[in-house]
Amino acid sequence: MVAAMVVVGLHLGGFATLLIARSEPAPPEPVVMQVTMIAEAPVVMIEPPPPPPEPVKPKPQPRLMATAKPTPSAMVTPPLEDEPVIEAVAEAPTPPAPPAAPASSPPAEPTIVPPNFVAAYLNNPAPIYPYGAKSRRESGTVLLKVLVTVDGTAGDVKIEKSSGSSSLDQAARDVVFKRWRFVPAKRGDQTVEAWVIVPMEFTLKG
Repeated sequence: MVAAMVVVGLHLGGFATLLIARSEPAPPEPVVMQVTMIAEAPVVMIEPPPPPPEPVKPKPQPRLMATAKPTPSAMVTPPLEDEPVIEAVAEAPTPPAPPAAPASSPPAEPTIVPPNFVAAYLNNPAPIYPYGAKSRRESGTVLLKVLVTVDGTAGDVKIEKSSGSSSLDQAARDVVFKRWRFVPAKRGDQTVEAWVIVPMEFTLKG
């Protein structure tokens, strides 16, 4: 009996459901939504720049310490049985040789003062005009090279330049060699022999 009542109830419930469904309006059509997948942009990782290198600190320079050298001392070799003791002494360094003194230039020789034959106190005479040369109207100047000794006399007389007349040349040579006096040459305070040129002129007047 109970089962029959359950079956009847189920039929009634189904019938009522059909009636309610028919009386309600139809539901709206579903709206289709399009979904577009957007590809995600790749994520780029930017690394931060590396930190600047630390400045290199300069290495401390080693300090040079001046140390005094030990003074070399005598070294003594231990003696053997009967050998004598030999002492070896370190030799001191040889000092450098002093610079050579500059060679001094030789002293200049004193100037030679030539002989003098025109001093008034000498009173040297003029030559005698040869008669033959005078009659031939010969004239001219002869140059004599005279060696004056330390006592002021003519030690030698040579014809340096002729006057053109042998008579005039000989007359000039004779008077100088025999009768002339000279003031001798000097080198500093010393009297020396020296050569001197003596001109002798022969001129006719009228």
